Amino acid sequence: MLEQVDRLAGEESRSSFIERVLRGYLGQRARAATNARDLKRLNRAAGRLNAEASEVLGYQASWPEE
Repeated sequence: MLEQVDRLAGEESRSSFIERVLRGYLGQRARAATNARDLKRLNRAAGRLNAEASEVLGYQASWPEE
């Protein structure tokens, strides 16, 4: 495995390459967790938000034309 790491690192030191890759991976995991949490919130509120949007569209459709 270290041979592969060294090959991928190229001129970069092994430790800095591993640190950079791990930082990227951990950042990706954090973003995925945030996205999952946001999606859960949106899904919980979807019914209420859709009802509000439907109500607004209903008002707009019933306005008399000028």
